[in-house]
Amino acid sequence: MAHSYTPGLTVTEQATIRRRRLLSLPGTVLVTAGERVRANQPVARAELPGKVYPLNLANQLGVAPDEIDEYLIKKAGDPVTKDEVLAENKPLIKWFKTEVLSPITGVVESLSTVTGQVLLREPPRVLELLGYVDGLIVEVIPQQGVVVETDCSLVQGIFGIGGETRGEIVIAVTSPDEVLTPRHLTPAMKGKIVVGGSFISSEALTRAKEVGVAGLVIGGIHDKDLRALLGYDLGVAITGTEQVGFTLILTEGFGTIPMAGKTFSLLSAHAGQQASISGATQIRAGVIRPEIIIPKGTSGMQAVAAVAEREGIRIGDQVRVIRDPLFGKIGEVASLPSDLQKIPTESDVRVMEVLFPDGSRAMIPRTNIELIEGI
Repeated sequence: MAHSYTPGLTVTEQATIRRRRLLSLPGTVLVTAGERVRANQPVARAELPGKVYPLNLANQLGVAPDEIDEYLIKKAGDPVTKDEVLAENKPLIKWFKTEVLSPITGVVESLSTVTGQVLLREPPRVLELLGYVDGLIVEVIPQQGVVVETDCSLVQGIFGIGGETRGEIVIAVTSPDEVLTPRHLTPAMKGKIVVGGSFISSEALTRAKEVGVAGLVIGGIHDKDLRALLGYDLGVAITGTEQVGFTLILTEGFGTIPMAGKTFSLLSAHAGQQASISGATQIRAGVIRPEIIIPKGTSGMQAVAAVAEREGIRIGDQVRVIRDPLFGKIGEVASLPSDLQKIPTESDVRVMEVLFPDGSRAMIPRTNIELIEGI
């Protein structure tokens, strides 16, 4: 019998992963294959062109465009500093003298005797791409970036916002069902990855921003609090570029949902260690999950033995519902009916019976759940 595909959410103590680190435009790769790198080490660099400032010299000097060459102090390609003279006229009476000053520090990129305009460009901005995780460079992609491999513990979340960051793991609560409140967040947590329990309120989110935490890992959140934090509703596109002051990762879903015991235990076991996290999430084709990566260190950078591929989901497996109306709920597979069943949309689909912690049961289409996997 063929097995239906079930997406998985990984929570594992031991894994070997690879992350592609690519520049957004061609640049220079700074490392070589076989080199070990740190998470905060630049692995590639590119220069973003500076902003262009147009300036109409002909108008300011009161001359014809084809005459501006006679009044230029700076030529195309010359460097300039802010308030330095670009051009000036030479009247018979010095009080009528007009000087055109540069509004920026940069370079004279070009000038036109047709329009009478000069284009100034600010210095280029350097874009550095960091390694993101401690690991080994296993591939160099010329002018684009690298592939980093690391032996690590890995926790994937269900949803996140905010970009990549790094910090020490701090456990702020005593149990996975404890709510993270403002009193849990202290100034000592500045720049750290704070792990909470079942829920975080809007007041605690505000406190986290005040403290300056690098990241928050929590079971659940109300969607209205997320909207208030962002200032707008999230669409269906990829997240990860939000500027909220920290990276937020939900391990369970929306609402007050205790963090899975395995997830909380794994993170607690690594309290005090450095971790790399990313809130980037995409739930359409080309799934991207938020993640917490805890490198094992450079001493054990060896491939993990391959894990046998699962033949399919089994009774007793832990799963999470990924569609409304039970989105985010975690339960255990109670039965796997072999016959197709009709759902409210009138479609005939393969389903599974899920037993939830409160004793309730529900028949869920198999495509609406994800398996919580571990090694």
